[in-house]
Amino acid sequence: MGIIDWILIAVFLVTLISIGLFFSRKNKNIEDYFAAGRSMPGWLVALAATGTSISAGTFVGSPELGFNTNITFIMSCVGAVIGGIFVAWLALPKLYNANTITIYGLIGDRFGETAKRSSSVMFLLGQLFTSGSRLFIAAIAVSVICFGGIDFQFIVWSIVILGIISTIYTMCGGIKGLIYIDALQILLVVGTGIVALLIIFFSLDMGWSEIIDKLRNGMVKLPQQETYSMAADGTMTGWAKGNKLMLVDPSFDFTRPYNLIGALFAYAIFKFTQFSTDHEFVQRQLTCKSVKKAGSSLVASQLMAIPIVFVFLAIGLLLYVKYTSDPALGASSGFFTNASDVFPQYITNYIPTGVRGLMIIGLLAAALSSFNSAINAMASSFVTDLYLPIKKQRGAEVSGDSDQISSSKKMSALMGACLTAFAILTAVMHKASGLNLVDFATGVMCFTYAGMFGVFVTALYTKRGNTKSVIAAFIVGLIVVLLMQPYVMGPLTESLFGKQFVLAWSWWAPIGGLISTAVCMLGKKNN
Repeated sequence: MGIIDWILIAVFLVTLISIGLFFSRKNKNIEDYFAAGRSMPGWLVALAATGTSISAGTFVGSPELGFNTNITFIMSCVGAVIGGIFVAWLALPKLYNANTITIYGLIGDRFGETAKRSSSVMFLLGQLFTSGSRLFIAAIAVSVICFGGIDFQFIVWSIVILGIISTIYTMCGGIKGLIYIDALQILLVVGTGIVALLIIFFSLDMGWSEIIDKLRNGMVKLPQQETYSMAADGTMTGWAKGNKLMLVDPSFDFTRPYNLIGALFAYAIFKFTQFSTDHEFVQRQLTCKSVKKAGSSLVASQLMAIPIVFVFLAIGLLLYVKYTSDPALGASSGFFTNASDVFPQYITNYIPTGVRGLMIIGLLAAALSSFNSAINAMASSFVTDLYLPIKKQRGAEVSGDSDQISSSKKMSALMGACLTAFAILTAVMHKASGLNLVDFATGVMCFTYAGMFGVFVTALYTKRGNTKSVIAAFIVGLIVVLLMQPYVMGPLTESLFGKQFVLAWSWWAPIGGLISTAVCMLGKKNN
C-alpha cells in the first residue's frame, strides 16, 4: 500500500478513538453507558442498527456468494424485514416496557435470578462464536491487504490488530458513542461499495447487455463437491450451468437456505429470534426515546440493508464476469477453488493508491461496526446480569456511578480480549465446516438462538415455564442444532436411511427453537 493509503487509514482510526473519548465524558451513570439514557433519535439508531447488521460478512462474504452462486440471498433480506416487522409488533413493546438495561432482566422477572443468569451466560457464549466469526472474516481481507496472503499466522495477527483497535474506542465511549460511530461507518461501507462496483464495471470493457448475457448463462458452484477448479481453457470442475441473476428460487427444497420457503419463512423466524433475544441487536432499539421509534428504526434498518447487500453481491457477480472472460487469468487466480478472498484480492491488485485506502476504510468500518456492538452488548449483559448482582449477593456491592462505569469499562476490555481469542478459534472452525463465509457467520448463531427462542417465546406469550425448564430448553436447543450440523446429520441419515440428507442452516434455529419452546413450556409456573 502507498503512503496515502496509510494516512487515510490512520485518520479514520484516530477519528473513531476521538469520538469514543468525546462521549466518554458524557456518561454520567451505567444507564448512560449501556442504554444512552433512552435518548437517541430513531433515524440515528436505524443507521447504527444497519451498521450492526452489515458486518464484514457482507463486505467480504457477499462478493464470495455472488461469485459462487446467484442473488437469491436478497430474498433473505426480505425475510429479515418480515422478521423485523413481527418483532416491532409483538416483541419490542414487551421488551421496551420491561425497563431493564438488558433484555435478560425480563427473563429474571419472569423465571427468577438463576434463569436470568443462565440467559446471560448463553448470550455471552453465543456472542463469543458469532462475533468471533465476523472478526475472523474481516481478518481475511486485512490479511490479504496488509500481509499479501491468508496464511494462518497472518490471519491471527490481523485478528489481534482489529480486536485491539475496536476494544479501545468501545471501552471509552459506551453505547452512545458507538451509535454515532456505527452511523458513520455504515455510510463509509455504502460509499466504498458503490465506488468499488463502478471501478470493476468500467474495467470490464463491455456493455450491460454482454454482462447480463454472461451472468444469465453463467456457472454456479455445486454444494458438497470435493474439488473445484477452472482450467486454462475455461473448463470448470465442480460447477454447473446456472442463471447467476436468479432472484427467486421457488423450489421446495430444505437443503437450500435462500429459496422462497427458506428465505421468507425460516430466515424470517431466524431474524425474529435475533432481533428479540440477542441483546447486541435489541440494545440499539432500547436506546430510542419511545417504543414506536424503536420499532420503526428496526424495520427501517432492514429495509436499508437490502440495497447495500445487493451492491456487494453485484461486486461478486462482476468479478465472476472478469475472471471467466479471461480463462487464463481465471485459472491462475485460484478463486474458482476458493473465492473467500476474491474481493480483498481485487482491492490489493487492481484498486489504485488512495482509492485503495478508502476501500480498506470501508472494510474496517464493516468489520468494526459489528464487533464493537458485540463488545458493548456483552459487557452490558455481563455487568448488569452477572457481575453487579453477584458482587451484591456477596456483600461487596459496587455502588456509585463512577465505580459502576469504571467496572463497565474494565468488562468491555475483558469482552474485547475474549472475542479476539475466540475469533482465532473460529478460523479453525470455518475450515472444518465447509460453509461459505456468509452461511458460516450466520449459522454459528443458531447454537444459542434455538434455546433463546424457546425461552423468550415462553416468557413473553405464555404463563408456563420455570427455572429448570429454562435451563433444559437451552441445553436441548444446543443439542438439536448440533445434530443438524452437516458433519453430524449427513453420516447419521446415511447410516439410518442409506442416503445423506443435510438441512440448510436457515432451518436450524426454527426447528431447534420449536423443540426448545416445547421443552420450556413443560415446566409449570413458579408460585
